[in-house]
Amino acid sequence: MEKEFEVAKFSDLKDGEMKEFEAGGTKVLLARIGDKYHAVGANCPHYGAPLAEGVLSGERIVCPWHHACFNVTTGDLEEPPSFDALPHFEVEIKDEKVYVTLPENADDRRTPQMAQSDFKDERTFVIIGGGAAGFMAAQTLREDGFAGRVVMITREDRPPYDRPNLSKDYLQGHAEPEWMPLRSKDFFNKYDIEIKFGQEVTQIDATEKTYFFKDGEGFEYDSLLIATGGSPRKLRFQTDKQKNVYLLRSYADSDAIISAAEKGKKAVVIGASFIGMEAASSLKTRGSEVTVVAPDKVPFEKVLGEEIGQLFQHIHEQNFVDFRLGSTVSHFEGDKKVTAVVLESGERLECDFVVVGIGVEPATDFIEGVEFHRDGGVIADKYLQIAEDIYAAGDITHFPDPNTNELTRIEHWRMAMQQGRTAAHNMAGKKTALDAVPFFWTTQFDSTLSYVGHAKDWDKIVIQGSVKQQEFLAGFIKDNNILAVAGMNRDRQLASFEEMFRLNKMPLFKEFEESPDGEFVQRGVG
Repeated sequence: MEKEFEVAKFSDLKDGEMKEFEAGGTKVLLARIGDKYHAVGANCPHYGAPLAEGVLSGERIVCPWHHACFNVTTGDLEEPPSFDALPHFEVEIKDEKVYVTLPENADDRRTPQMAQSDFKDERTFVIIGGGAAGFMAAQTLREDGFAGRVVMITREDRPPYDRPNLSKDYLQGHAEPEWMPLRSKDFFNKYDIEIKFGQEVTQIDATEKTYFFKDGEGFEYDSLLIATGGSPRKLRFQTDKQKNVYLLRSYADSDAIISAAEKGKKAVVIGASFIGMEAASSLKTRGSEVTVVAPDKVPFEKVLGEEIGQLFQHIHEQNFVDFRLGSTVSHFEGDKKVTAVVLESGERLECDFVVVGIGVEPATDFIEGVEFHRDGGVIADKYLQIAEDIYAAGDITHFPDPNTNELTRIEHWRMAMQQGRTAAHNMAGKKTALDAVPFFWTTQFDSTLSYVGHAKDWDKIVIQGSVKQQEFLAGFIKDNNILAVAGMNRDRQLASFEEMFRLNKMPLFKEFEESPDGEFVQRGVG
């Protein structure tokens, strides 16, 4: 049963504005475009962010937290990391008042319209990899109306899950296991997405359009997406015999670290990478004694610069995390169980367990007959194609940057999803060039930093606001162009930068540098 609610006056919103209203106990996001009003769900289906605190750019809503994007006139999903769309509600204007019609027990999200398999379509599209890129590709193929077989192959024993939480809430113990799957088993069954668990592809024959498993069994494909992600790097003296030394890439890895933290308190984290620092934060939150060892002068200096790196070091030190920066590890003491991490300086750090977070390398050792980058990644064109009827997405993929045309490889969760979606469009015959704006976030203790754009290097960093007070924007500048912007507690402005990058409407460097506290003219965005 549906019911109509008066929610606003026609004059309450100006053209291009949006605001959250309540209708019968349901939160509704109302937006005005021209003389028309539109109503959709008020919260992002990803993590529940209030969309009214984001940005409305034309018909596009940008979520303030993790930059999922939706069409406000339909509620349709435009950009991950959400994979659900927004519910859309009927709006009527009567006597200069705005009325919204809601169903009883209105949902806060909806699954995009998707096709199911049809035996008349004899094609088989295969996705190697069950991570963010692979999952998003499988869903997008069905959204695009593909009715053949969709086969996803994963080394793991579970469906795709929320990988960023492995080093954040799940490792802390704040996310329950049932929160982790991206979709239920019923979803994959309903839309005929086959998942082959615990399988590893060891060879691809592009000429015969065949892939092979470890046991030598081969299967044919019509179109193939490789989305195998990255393999964690190991220390040169790290062996499989060392049972209390852990990497952190998979669900099983996170579970193993949790088990180790419950048995022993002293942890050494090797590497001040985002994974390493997030793991240090989560383990400290769990009650472990944590020491971080890294050769860096400060954490994240190569990505975020010295000042922001120092901030994160200070945040950790305030929470009693110890650091050995400018240090390298010489060796481990102990064969089957490591009892101490020994530094090149000779210092011994006694430990109950060790977490190694020194980055990843592309998992591409089984691929032949394509062009490789020197780092082991594959080189794709702007459609993410690497060979005839073979596409790549995620951490393994070098792609031409839409702005500079330089080959770029980005290891971000959201970018993997964006690439999976673009690759799927092309597999389904919808010629689509990748034009995604990079975005990532990190949460350590109670502090979250967001970063939009991509800067391999920069001439200088311009800060607006206060890094020390964790309220700032930082522009990464090269050749007088803003390549990326990082910030804390500036969600709406960062969402605006997402759109400015996408629309090629970035402010001039001087405009950013000279603006009071980052409140520059946003060129009609937001």
